[in-house]
Amino acid sequence: MLNIAIVGYGNIGKAVMDAVETAGDMALCGIVMRKQSLNKPQVSVPVVDDITKLDPRPDVAILCTPTRAIPAVAEACLLQGISTVDSYDVHTDIWELREQLDRAAKQGGAVAAVSVGFDPGADSVVRTLMEALTPQGKTFTNFGPGMSMGHTVAIKAIEGVKNALSMTIPLGTGVHRRLVYVELLDGYAFDDIAAKIKADPYFSSDETHIYLEDNVDALIDMGHGVNLVRKGVSGQAHNQMLEFNMRINNPALTAQVMVACARASAKQSPGAYTMIEIPVIDLLEGTKETLVRRLV
Repeated sequence: MLNIAIVGYGNIGKAVMDAVETAGDMALCGIVMRKQSLNKPQVSVPVVDDITKLDPRPDVAILCTPTRAIPAVAEACLLQGISTVDSYDVHTDIWELREQLDRAAKQGGAVAAVSVGFDPGADSVVRTLMEALTPQGKTFTNFGPGMSMGHTVAIKAIEGVKNALSMTIPLGTGVHRRLVYVELLDGYAFDDIAAKIKADPYFSSDETHIYLEDNVDALIDMGHGVNLVRKGVSGQAHNQMLEFNMRINNPALTAQVMVACARASAKQSPGAYTMIEIPVIDLLEGTKETLVRRLV
């Protein structure tokens, strides 16, 4: 049995707890939260403000913190010999994070599963398989329509924002429109907040529309989706068309992928791994013989 700690207890943290509870090879040993939040969850496991206070000691910490907090939190766990799973989603920085956490993981004798979730993560594996099947060509990733967790969290971190929702609308061929809805605290100007949102790297490359709302919670629907399309060449045969579709609850799927990667982390040598570096069979519960007989 793997002892699992959840670090952060927002939407994804709660979904991770559900996924761990359904796994036959894992046990939740505790939740780590900021000290000022310790009275919030009604759970049957210890809730602490520092992972070192958990007993038994976790084998794996599943990090459900905002993306920009992950590098420091993951490194601290890894140096203590606690393996980590994160869903870091800034695509342009993933290799640098992997290198940073690879050093920390090897130093601590632990494993870091880096940038695993909906996308990057599950979609990354599908894109890899599509490219193996059609080495020449182009893959288009079309998200949505749906709520983007990472984008929404980034907006909520801006001073003056009381609540927020970022919706991703696919325009085709990998191009997206961002629809942002915000509630503001008293004393803050909408135009100033809108400018900060559009300047954030999460939004600066996309068409972004921002709207002031009285009640953002009334708009929230955690459904999301993706359509992956690749048109390419297999050998010398042209016009190969591959397509993959998902319609999902975003936190639930992200959490399930993270839990699967926690399982896989116990089977890897110390170091950092993105999801395309982890053998897919290691994500599943069961013996190798049983899985091969059923799936091959």
